[in-house]
Amino acid sequence: MTFELPKLSYGLDKLTPTISRQTLEFHYGKHHQAYVNNLNNLVPGTKFENAPLETIIREADGGIFNNGAQVWNHTFYFQSFSPSGGGEPTGVFAEAIKKDFGGFSDFKEKFSKAAVTLFGSGWAWLVKKQDGKLEIVQEPNAGNPLRNGLKPILTFDVWEHAYYLDYQNRRPDYVAALWNLIDWKIIESRF
Repeated sequence: MTFELPKLSYGLDKLTPTISRQTLEFHYGKHHQAYVNNLNNLVPGTKFENAPLETIIREADGGIFNNGAQVWNHTFYFQSFSPSGGGEPTGVFAEAIKKDFGGFSDFKEKFSKAAVTLFGSGWAWLVKKQDGKLEIVQEPNAGNPLRNGLKPILTFDVWEHAYYLDYQNRRPDYVAALWNLIDWKIIESRF
């Protein structure tokens, strides 16, 4: 199986000012593409040669895991955005947020804190546990909650390459701005 860089549903200049064209050219066009290329170079001749990314995430280690998880994580992250995103979730998903976090503003504050306080590089995730309850988890490096039997709903990439060109070392500003791009219809469909 050959992995490919998925197409974006928006143009490289459509997420400005939150994410600049230059950041997308590097983050999506170079970093994401490098993970795809690396994975394609690593899997031939292994038991993961024809495996889907989810199997690689659950079972692989080392470079195959790191690159496979980063392909999946970045795809999931980039698919969460819309130039007309923002606002708040609605319906059943909004009710689940209220039930598990007390309301959207409380959820947003807790999720943002998880993203800002993750030491080093990695991901903040909103996940659905097997009992249906929502939870916020931090994963360092290429970590992915699928590995722990959790269902990913939303993620923020807090590797510096995701924001450094636009925000330098101001991770809190980047995290605060990302909420303006979230496509809640996509997020709700993952719920």
